[in-house]
Amino acid sequence: MPLKVRRVVTGHDAQGRAAVKIDETARNAAGRRPGTSAAVIWTTEGFPVNNDGDDDGAVRETGTTLRGGTVFRVVQFDPGNAQRVHRTDSIDYAVVVSGEIDMELEQGEFVHLAAGDVLVQRGTVHNWVNRGAEPCVIAFALIDAKPAEAGARLLEAFG
Repeated sequence: MPLKVRRVVTGHDAQGRAAVKIDETARNAAGRRPGTSAAVIWTTEGFPVNNDGDDDGAVRETGTTLRGGTVFRVVQFDPGNAQRVHRTDSIDYAVVVSGEIDMELEQGEFVHLAAGDVLVQRGTVHNWVNRGAEPCVIAFALIDAKPAEAGARLLEAFG
């Protein structure tokens, strides 16, 4: 079942009053590897963030993260999803919206997460594994960060 996410974005009318600017099913849901699909909900560049204008932050070109900015993405991991071991140069806030999933760390440790669980991912090597029978949906807010350092060693992003 493809990922379907309703996206509601507010802004201001010409008189400065709150207004709904976008209310749609996200049109950019796509899969980059088998068993996984994602939709970028919004992105920003720079800090502090500029809340002016009517540009759609979901159409900005981005990779997993956005240098000097943020990415808000919803990902669906289907049962048996393909692996992607990776590390990002970001701090990631994740909320499991539905289903269950295992987060695998680089030394083979698994942490089981279920709907309602939250995670703060701080530039560590990880992989998402859905061993269940149902899709798992996770909402991620990824905020640009300096590469992590440990033991006087720079831990660069990959994957």
